[in-house]
Amino acid sequence: MTCCWYEGPLAAFDTETTGVDVETDRIVSAAVVVQDAPGTRPRVSRWLVNPGVPVPVEATAVHGLTEERLQRTGRWPAPVMYEIAEQLAEQAARGRPLVVMNAPFDLTLLDRELRRHRASSLERWFEATPLRVLDPRVMDKHLDRYRKGRRTLTDLCAHYEVVLADAHDAAADALAALEVVRALGRRFSTRLERLSPAELHALQTGWHAAQARGLQAWFARSGAEETVDPSWPLRPELPAAA
Repeated sequence: MTCCWYEGPLAAFDTETTGVDVETDRIVSAAVVVQDAPGTRPRVSRWLVNPGVPVPVEATAVHGLTEERLQRTGRWPAPVMYEIAEQLAEQAARGRPLVVMNAPFDLTLLDRELRRHRASSLERWFEATPLRVLDPRVMDKHLDRYRKGRRTLTDLCAHYEVVLADAHDAAADALAALEVVRALGRRFSTRLERLSPAELHALQTGWHAAQARGLQAWFARSGAEETVDPSWPLRPELPAAA
């Protein structure tokens, strides 16, 4: 029996996309990584998607997936989104917490793709067993809030001494985020080991909201017209008029 959640089974999810707008951009690749214990070989499920829309050169420059390649080897979105949601629901049913770096981006984008292609929603898949999310970005910002510097996955990997073998590959990013959460758990074990994944999920909702308020205040002081959504791990659907 493991001593605490960060030494036990974990799953992780990541996507690569056409851009950074969760309402209009599309998933072009995704991965779910499952690891039963630290150091064990992970099981990886991968998807390559033909999004059915142009892939900006700026996006290709990030993840290396060209529109031509996706049209040639990518699958249509509808069955892929179903399979991803089914896989995530299976992890929840098995009691595995799901690591998602910057969860409001990836999970909201998946939700919008499900609505777009399946007339469904992500929440529908977790009516029986709730999803328990561990977001290394939110956790790190709360547990080490006064540390200077950026909090991208690359930065977190460097800080927690985790190898990121192939940045912006969905499977590599998912595995790295999972390893960051394990390392973060060990570093802050006195504050985390007695918390269950369900308790941590609830706490992160408040942590992220507080972080969003702080960032919103910073934008206001800077004169920037930016809006920071406090919702976590999933942003609510925009009204139809929006």
